Amino acid sequence: MAELQFGPLRSKAARKPWPECPDMVIYRCSYCSRLYQGMGYDMPAKEPACCGTSMEQLKPQQLEDVPADFNVDYKIVGGFNQNAVQVFWETKPPENNPEWILLKTFVGGYMKYVTSKKQPPVVFPLSDEDAYVYCNRSTCQQCVFRCKRGFIIYLYSKTIGLLEVPLDRVSDYFKLQS
Repeated sequence: MAELQFGPLRSKAARKPWPECPDMVIYRCSYCSRLYQGMGYDMPAKEPACCGTSMEQLKPQQLEDVPADFNVDYKIVGGFNQNAVQVFWETKPPENNPEWILLKTFVGGYMKYVTSKKQPPVVFPLSDEDAYVYCNRSTCQQCVFRCKRGFIIYLYSKTIGLLEVPLDRVSDYFKLQS
């Protein structure tokens, strides 16, 4: 049997990490549309201000609550040594395209801006505790262990608003086996 070689991005955790970072809180100015991300566990009781007034807190929508011509999907790629989350989107019209995508993980988050010329997917490479996998397969099967359960994709579009997509899906292959 071949000995497994551990890469530098491989998680050294002996068990699945528990999500430790606070919820994402995002505010928008109703005048200039500027966004502000609240960070930390102890958020101030008063909303941040912009253009002389308090900013509104955006409430994330779920995928089933947005129009059918706005679709978001994800795929976990890689396996025990290196893995990543790919985020795909399909929108009509193109003005609905996301401005940015944020992946909230066990210990933090990754954010990427989406330019007008960017085609899906946006790829978030994972490392440290975020790269935890239960099995030692070289390709993720999105099985019943759901190693990335607790991750959340936040996607912002000027026309749709803030969208929240949890990573909790089990692949169809494993659903058919049970």
